[in-house]
Amino acid sequence: MTRILVTGSYGQIGTELVGVLRKKYGGENVLATGRKKPPAILNEDGPYYRLDILDENQLHTMLVDYDIDIIIHNASVLSATGEKNPQLAYRTNVEGTYNVMEAVRILGLEQALVPSSIAAFGPSTPRDNTPNDVITRPTSMYGVTKVFVELFGEYYKLRYDIDFRSLRYPGVISAEALPGGGTTDYAVAIFYEALKEKKYTCFLGPDTRLPMMFMPDCIKSTIDLMEADNEKLKHRTFNVTAFSFTPAELAEEIRKHIPEFEIDYEPDFRQQIADSWPMSLDDSVAREEWGWKPDYDLPAMVEEMLEKLSKKLGLEY
Repeated sequence: MTRILVTGSYGQIGTELVGVLRKKYGGENVLATGRKKPPAILNEDGPYYRLDILDENQLHTMLVDYDIDIIIHNASVLSATGEKNPQLAYRTNVEGTYNVMEAVRILGLEQALVPSSIAAFGPSTPRDNTPNDVITRPTSMYGVTKVFVELFGEYYKLRYDIDFRSLRYPGVISAEALPGGGTTDYAVAIFYEALKEKKYTCFLGPDTRLPMMFMPDCIKSTIDLMEADNEKLKHRTFNVTAFSFTPAELAEEIRKHIPEFEIDYEPDFRQQIADSWPMSLDDSVAREEWGWKPDYDLPAMVEEMLEKLSKKLGLEY
């Protein structure tokens, strides 16, 4: 049975990814790791261990001791946090990825899946229906580190025949994990405030259009790529998306369920980051090479987010 190690498993994506992987591959075959005390959910149905991704010896020891086949390297400092502390973003995102890829090479692991982001694109990238293969040139530290991830992984594929795979995640919306310091976090926070306060102040302007996906589709895309036939992959890095919307459009969709909901706007430093990113993505390469297809559109996502969060918070709407 395939054995998988997930770094950053207490993060927004990792928290839910680990649970789905354990249901599919068996709890004992999915090792959750991170630097902090894990959420309770990660202590269920499988092991969790503290791992500092910058500690090469600890990483190698864990991969060997637990006979790991695939590593999904989610540990990362996100965009907004990365602008506040670019040095931390560099060390975590660049040096951490170097350590992972070297471990895969030295130990002969089957695969490394290291996510990228729409942050890898920059102001000179076409923003509408952004192609998979296009100039990047980001202007945020987070974006710079993600370009490194893509190019470094592809180099290791060419130089050492490492099975490297990467997804350029758009904004990801989750009903389970709290936001983790990203520019698209408003699209999660807005639901909490809509249910609790019936109003929200957004840190992006009303017309800021960004590509997004609901967490179940994010998990689906990750596992689908991980399981894809290596011989059929012509690319190593893939755009994935489900829909694009603005804060104003999201608020309007929420008002269909909570008519009294109000939103206002106070753009901050994250606006400049968002303005350098794509408004929509062309994910046709992922669709062609490994059959990617999202399950959720905007109305279905909003309905399920409100339903899940209202139960979680004990609130009616």
